[in-house]
Amino acid sequence: MKYLFLLCIIILSSCGKMHYFRKVTKEEKIAIRQSKRIIAKRDSCNYVLIITPKGNMVVKLFNETPLHRDNFINKVKEGFYDSLLFHRVINNFMIQGGDPNSKNTKTDQSLGGGAAKGNRIPAEIRVDQHIYHERGALAAARTNNPAKESSNCQFYLVQKPAFRQSELDSNIAKRNLTLNGEQKTLYTSKGGTPHLDGNYTVFGEMTSGLAVLDSIAFTKTNKLDRPEKDIQMKMFVIHSARKK
Repeated sequence: MKYLFLLCIIILSSCGKMHYFRKVTKEEKIAIRQSKRIIAKRDSCNYVLIITPKGNMVVKLFNETPLHRDNFINKVKEGFYDSLLFHRVINNFMIQGGDPNSKNTKTDQSLGGGAAKGNRIPAEIRVDQHIYHERGALAAARTNNPAKESSNCQFYLVQKPAFRQSELDSNIAKRNLTLNGEQKTLYTSKGGTPHLDGNYTVFGEMTSGLAVLDSIAFTKTNKLDRPEKDIQMKMFVIHSARKK
């Protein structure tokens, strides 16, 4: 009975551990452990750690966008994003990555046209649920298709800092935008890209690492908006919500 009891404890403890697609390095283990500390154990959302040469970022995935959430989680778990690049970086706008063609690519190669196997993801635009393109938003890239379906792998993180009121007013007039009071307050206090609202699916948000986001955005780029020095990503699911 004693040995059976010990065996049960070992099995239960192993079930609680996160299993990754490859053996993690010592540095990655430290980053994962530190990032887990900032997440409530009973949080009902899924969280992903993004490790870069500039530092680490943590993103929370929204339950309001289940198709995008599950697609992203599955790709992270299978190691799809391991060693891919942030291939398009525009300061005061966003950083984009997830093109499978960016692995082992030449520095002058144009990127952004790659996709994973499978179909595009149906749009899950949730402006009506107050999900906007605020600073730190995680959103899906897409081609110019009428259904606004998303890429099944490419994503971007919104970096644009807060607007001055006059700057936002000018942006609204220039782009003929219609923003509600909540959006106007959000974009002048936190920042973001209001012209993307209603056009692209936002499926998560950063919960830590905004300084890292800025550091990547500030990096020197070439005429293709690609960083002159490659910025690789490593991703790990660090918190999985329990399914009800």
